[in-house]
Amino acid sequence: MATTLMEFIDPAAIVLGAEAGDSEAVIRLLGGKLEALGYVKPSFVEAVLRREASLPTGLPLGYARNVAIPHTDPEHVIKPGIALAVLSQPVGFANMEDPDETVPVGYVFLLAINDKDKQIDMLQQIMDTIQSQQALDALAGAKSVDEVVSVLGGKGDVAA
Repeated sequence: MATTLMEFIDPAAIVLGAEAGDSEAVIRLLGGKLEALGYVKPSFVEAVLRREASLPTGLPLGYARNVAIPHTDPEHVIKPGIALAVLSQPVGFANMEDPDETVPVGYVFLLAINDKDKQIDMLQQIMDTIQSQQALDALAGAKSVDEVVSVLGGKGDVAA
């Protein structure tokens, strides 16, 4: 059976129209959701921020609203999952290819990974999704968590 991105994303960890002043605020928002839902330990957010400072995750896709995929080491993770923010306005993330450059990011996939096999699956699903401008446009236009679930290959009809 083919894996879909929604197998990793908890609908309760999806934030649409998120407003954040910077990358740290987005990471804190999503990390707080993952912690509240039991995916990560209290140390997770600070560990992600430390990693992001030295190994940034902004992906320059050539879009007005690019993608960031922040994550950290497995010891901060209780169970694997992904939180997703679709930002109301892009915020700057350091470019993973050139940390001195800032990438305007509109979509943040915060990964909680404690299993190397799942990490490969998660990253492949994210890459498949973000390489489609149509999928990103649909995420940007989503008005509900159900619409996000539909775009990302889920079954829909989830409780928001």
